[in-house]
Amino acid sequence: MKVLEGKAAVVTGAGRGVGRAHCLQLANAGAAVVVNDVDGAEAEKVVTEIVERGGRAVANTDDISRLDGATGLVSCCVDSFGAIDIMLANAGVVRDRTFLKMSEEELGLVIDVHLKGTFFCLQQAALRMKEQGQGGSLITTVSAAHFGNFGQANYAAAKGGIASLTYTLALELARYGIRVNGISPLATTRMSDTFKGEDGKEVEMPFFDPELNGPMVIYLCSVQGNYISGQIFGTGGERITLLSQPSYGNGIYMPGGWSLEKIDQHFRSHLGQQLEPIGLMKTPYPFYKGILAPEK
Repeated sequence: MKVLEGKAAVVTGAGRGVGRAHCLQLANAGAAVVVNDVDGAEAEKVVTEIVERGGRAVANTDDISRLDGATGLVSCCVDSFGAIDIMLANAGVVRDRTFLKMSEEELGLVIDVHLKGTFFCLQQAALRMKEQGQGGSLITTVSAAHFGNFGQANYAAAKGGIASLTYTLALELARYGIRVNGISPLATTRMSDTFKGEDGKEVEMPFFDPELNGPMVIYLCSVQGNYISGQIFGTGGERITLLSQPSYGNGIYMPGGWSLEKIDQHFRSHLGQQLEPIGLMKTPYPFYKGILAPEK
């Protein structure tokens, strides 16, 4: 018996790239899969691949950035396969632009699809899982871009929000047997082609097979992985890495509290020498000489 035999899964943004790979891996592990994508033709191609391999799948084109779309998507899974056991929120878009040039539309679209879409899909899936009374697995999709990445203020903000959402839902939903984890996938896709370095210039990346993210996804959805929740993993390639939880770091303390004068006296020589590197590449802290307005 396959490890996910009898389970029903939904994957959003599943017509291409990482989403398509998730669908194929879930089907290979025995799950019935709802292939959700706004591009119905691409979703149908993935369904055909799965069916030709002996699996079960249906296509769905609901807009997951809307509550009614997420509700319809979960209903599609239940109507097609009798239940929902796995929700993998993968759908995403990018609209890269530097912060000062970013439009309201470019911000709104990315937040709607990534953050609101993830929230709505997980909420509707969790409500149905609670009703079913058999637990389930929710998986979010994060990105190292939420460490900070040039030209991706909208995308980084959305992914950072999804990371915090993952931690919070793990706390709230454990009582219902629902575990919540995230992955930060490594894969060569249309979205990864937009990646730029810290100088804003395009960076040529090696090829990473999207399907190599699948084994960890399957493990998180399986009985074997039922002790894992509230975690985010870097997956893909040869790696499985555990992302550190946000936490307070080193501190300095002053009896009675700090004054401006005391901060100026002590901060630079203590915490000022430990300021965190920023951005995806984590280069050494670059601003010790000050951040000054350009000379006119």
